[in-house]
Amino acid sequence: MARENINDILVFLAVARERSFTRAAAKLGMTQSALSHIIRGLEERLGVRLLTRTTRSVSPTDAGERLLQNVGPRLEEIEAEIAAVSDLGDKPAGTIRITATDHVVDTVLWPRLATILPQYPDLHVELSADYRMVDIAAERYDIGVRFGDQVEKDMIAVRLTPDVKMAIVGAPAYFARRPVPASVQDLIKHDCINLRLASKGGLYAWELRQDGRDIEVQVRGRLVFNGIYQILNAALSGCGLGFVPADLAEPHIRAGQLKSLMEAFCPSFPGLHAYYPSRRQNSRALALVIETIRHKG
Repeated sequence: MARENINDILVFLAVARERSFTRAAAKLGMTQSALSHIIRGLEERLGVRLLTRTTRSVSPTDAGERLLQNVGPRLEEIEAEIAAVSDLGDKPAGTIRITATDHVVDTVLWPRLATILPQYPDLHVELSADYRMVDIAAERYDIGVRFGDQVEKDMIAVRLTPDVKMAIVGAPAYFARRPVPASVQDLIKHDCINLRLASKGGLYAWELRQDGRDIEVQVRGRLVFNGIYQILNAALSGCGLGFVPADLAEPHIRAGQLKSLMEAFCPSFPGLHAYYPSRRQNSRALALVIETIRHKG
């Protein structure tokens, strides 16, 4: 195989996995036109079409799928071996890619990682904020962060936080024109701020507790966001009730900008956990990052 084909195949694999030139270009730090030029050149050299392009989607052809399934894993093995060789050096080196929600990146991961990065100049970290339930193996992340009950059984899981308490909050300006709800029946009559789920596209049903059992409440309201910070900001503006992590709302509650309500109905979720495939457990860079972000309490 010509050497230029290897780099071009890596580009093809990124586009095929993302099913999008736009997302692949962002991940690779290249322009979409550059990606298209590379893919066309690779197809011409191989004499076969690798991708089917429409105005809305990109998908591998039969030849592209064969390349994705058979060549992709071999190149990953080569990259893993190169990383293992680098790991034999004096200090941890390499890139650790992590996927988590924006709230977790800002309040848990970054504050802890910032303390060690100056000590390890050869350690690179990529933090990707995402609300989807990401398949970290398929999307080539090293670590995912989600609540403990969302982690697949075949993953190694490490606790990052104590259990996470949720809160229903509203601003004084909202309650100046609406009564404070005291029950689930009251709640569904209020203007609640919804979260759009990234994975399935539906609206998140608030997970509450009533009479000792878990319930899901499909609330209604005029606002829908796909991020928790936007929900918090809308609640602070008096535009409705938000369902957010209590630690995120707490400074605003102390300042009198928000009121916490129906606390007996708000559950605690089973802590944030970092999870990763067992095949990566021997990486010194991964071990360092895991040890840095793990819960020390």
